[in-house]
Amino acid sequence: MRVLFLVQGEGRGHLTQALSLAQILQTAGHDVIGALVGITDERGVPAFFSEKFTAPITPIFSPGLVYNAGTNELEPFKTTVQAIRYAKPFWRSLKQVRDVIGQQRPDVVVNFYEMLGGLTYALLRPTVPMVCIAHQYFAFHPNFQRPKKQWFYRQAFKINTRLTCFGAEELLALSFDKQADEPSQRLRVVPPLLRQEITDLKPVDGDFLLAYVTQPGLKTELLKAHQQHPTLQMDAFHSGVNVPDQVIDDTLTYHAIDGKRFLDFMSRCKAIVTTAGFESVCEAAYLGKPALMIPQPNHFEQACNAIDGQRAGVGVAADRFDLEQLLAYLPHHDLQVSDRFRSWYAQGYFLFLAALNRAAMAKSKPSGGFFWTRMRHILR
Repeated sequence: MRVLFLVQGEGRGHLTQALSLAQILQTAGHDVIGALVGITDERGVPAFFSEKFTAPITPIFSPGLVYNAGTNELEPFKTTVQAIRYAKPFWRSLKQVRDVIGQQRPDVVVNFYEMLGGLTYALLRPTVPMVCIAHQYFAFHPNFQRPKKQWFYRQAFKINTRLTCFGAEELLALSFDKQADEPSQRLRVVPPLLRQEITDLKPVDGDFLLAYVTQPGLKTELLKAHQQHPTLQMDAFHSGVNVPDQVIDDTLTYHAIDGKRFLDFMSRCKAIVTTAGFESVCEAAYLGKPALMIPQPNHFEQACNAIDGQRAGVGVAADRFDLEQLLAYLPHHDLQVSDRFRSWYAQGYFLFLAALNRAAMAKSKPSGGFFWTRMRHILR
């Protein structure tokens, strides 16, 4: 089976999922023939992906999300304005995706939440079957957890997610735990896709808390929490540090962002404080590390992840750096959650191969009115 990837280049999650699936396919004897990766003028293909992905990579323009430079808050209005501004180059990108699919002639296209994929299939209608993979598709499941009083962000998230998957044979929703499939939504629930660096680690019980700080406001909250618990050992990775280790005092040390070192610290910590990105929370769950999940402001998807992660027992959701909440939770954390998570993860190899084989056997026949029919359904 010849498989072509289409990957959203925003952040690390979808890219690491693509690396993980490529390894599964290659182990099973299939051929990953390339990847189209969405980029912007400010963001190219990350080195960690280009260095590890063994097939040809084609960067392709795709408008990204807009965050506030000072607060790191997601700005939906500016994101929409930017997308409209880049309408012409975006249309050229759709035609480029169609042309690459036509030239490469894969048996199946796998789309990791890239909007170019859904809109190409809606408007230009390639005949190669497409399968879409992302945690975001769990939003179409009746058990999906969502915060209250965020109607605007919920609608924007729902529309954006639909735009990525028009014409797909199946939607594979990555989930913290096993859930029933939803055939009416073309939805199958599957385990997370984790990078091999995580599954190779041998976790041990530690006595320190680990924090991953990306928002300027969280650094202030971290210092306040440290002053309230001065005897509690904490290590924090954040982008404001320019040296490998910056010792603040006997129990607090800052570290420069370093993916490999962070994984080593995570395998040895007692618990982790992080944003509510699906990938990072799953990595902590695999290693048996309870998480305090703090969604980025205005980031509806992360708010949902935090609630869903709490439902699944991998940690506790919070709206700020609240060590009191985490410390109160830790004695009640179910130590069997990690075992169940690992068991669920182990089923992924067969579930992903079965889904792609089903798609490769199918013939994609999107109708001319498919796009607008789905849009009417979304906006009801």
